[in-house]
Amino acid sequence: MDIKNRTAFVVGGTSGIGLGLARRFVEAGATVVVGGRSTARVEDLETVAVDVTDAESVARARDEVLARHPELDTVVTMSGVMLAEDLRDPGHIEQAETTVAVNLLGTIRVIDAFTPHLVGRGTGTIMTVSSGIGFLPFPLWPTYGATKAGVHSYTESLRAQLEGTGVEVTELVPPAVATTEDAKRLNPAALDLGPFLDEALSLLSADPTPREVVVEAAQRLRWAEKNGNYAELLEARSQALANLPGRTPE
Repeated sequence: MDIKNRTAFVVGGTSGIGLGLARRFVEAGATVVVGGRSTARVEDLETVAVDVTDAESVARARDEVLARHPELDTVVTMSGVMLAEDLRDPGHIEQAETTVAVNLLGTIRVIDAFTPHLVGRGTGTIMTVSSGIGFLPFPLWPTYGATKAGVHSYTESLRAQLEGTGVEVTELVPPAVATTEDAKRLNPAALDLGPFLDEALSLLSADPTPREVVVEAAQRLRWAEKNGNYAELLEARSQALANLPGRTPE
């Protein structure tokens, strides 16, 4: 993928991995618009307000972006929330519904909004963002993992359906990435944002564009079942359930 000459809309690009990716695209010579609910905190990039849980907001954002940049050829869907849930408490449904609305339905809404434009051009790229947790669950965040597994599956079907249109589909599969100092303190094992972006962009820049962008730190999650250590890793991740209110380590 030649990043230099791209015109990209990065939805969910106002913070974290999305903002870092958007800035790297610009540094490489791309034209980038970032979208999100909190655009005021981004002063160095072109922005468009969008709430992926609202179909009308997504449609307005699409129209605004295409009016400014009719040459748009790349759409990245980064929006996501990660909420802890106690599945013994039926009240978790609120977190579950929010997670599905943002992570899965939000991804689908953005793709639906821009696919006709990209197909009409006969060329372009859609990049979805799943997670290592989509392949190896972290039981403290059950619906997050389920939605990211859903994004992976949806991406596979999207790629198959767009075959022959000139629109390529790639999936970014991040491991735990420390996008803030607090995140690094909470998870010292998380990959720092800079090295993650270095490796991810190196992989993404390959020709042809890879179907999946999986940095080294995410490989053990992506292929845990194949490698035979899925149960072991899942058991280790389940220890975090002791952090839920009223739980004690077993």
